[in-house]
Amino acid sequence: MRVEVAYARPDRQTLLAVEVGEGATLDQAVRASGILERHPDIDWPQAPVGVFGQRCDRQRLLRPGDRVEIYRPLLIDPKQARRQRAEDRRKSAREG
Repeated sequence: MRVEVAYARPDRQTLLAVEVGEGATLDQAVRASGILERHPDIDWPQAPVGVFGQRCDRQRLLRPGDRVEIYRPLLIDPKQARRQRAEDRRKSAREG
């Protein structure tokens, strides 16, 4: 069956199609895709993963057409980023 494996960095995105057997797991698809060799920056033992935007276990069984995604760690907490943007807007409003 055919699935896709995706990994995105700020400067580039990689999307690879891979053929795996019925009953293949997310982990097997990632390893078969060759994406770990293309992106040695992926910390595979620690990297969060998912299918179509939903985090899941590496042993999840895949279905034809699934898109496996390897996520990068967050550099900043999203709540903190929103607070910082709001504070920056308040400062701009007071200055302007």
